[in-house]
Amino acid sequence: MIANKGHYFTPHLLKAYKNSSKPIDQKYRTKHEVGINSEHFGPVIDGMERAVISGTAHIAYLPDIAICGKTGTAENPHGDDHSIFFGFAPKHDPKIVVAVYVEHGVWGARYAAPISSLVIEKYLNDTIRTERKYLEETMIRADLINKNKLKP
Repeated sequence: MIANKGHYFTPHLLKAYKNSSKPIDQKYRTKHEVGINSEHFGPVIDGMERAVISGTAHIAYLPDIAICGKTGTAENPHGDDHSIFFGFAPKHDPKIVVAVYVEHGVWGARYAAPISSLVIEKYLNDTIRTERKYLEETMIRADLINKNKLKP
C-alpha cells in the first residue's frame, strides 16, 4: 500500500501459470484503494529510504537500488527478541515488496534487514555482488536455535 501510494492487490506468490492458458484468479488482479490521498505517501516513502541510506536499516543499503524500508524489533519474554524488516524496491517503480520476520533474530538490522536486501538484490539483479557474498554466507550460516552461533 505504501509502495503503490494508496492501493494494493491481494498478496500472492503466483505471477502466472507456466505453460497454461488458465488465467490468474480475478481476486489477485483487482485493485483495492485504501482511501488515503496519495500525496501523504511521499514523506513516508522518503523516510523509509532514509532509514536504509543512513538509519537503522543501513545494512540493507545497495548503491544501485533505491530500497525503502523499516526495521523493527518484537519483544520476546521467552528469549532473544525477534528481528523485523519490511520494504520495497526500487523506490520510484517498485518491483518487489518484502516482509521478513526472524524469530530470535535480536533486532531488525541483525537478520531481517540483511536477508531482505539479499532477496531484493537477487530478485532485481539476478545475482549477489561479490562484495556482499560475505553477508549472504553469514545469513546462510546463522544458527538462531543455538544462541546465534554460526555453523562451521
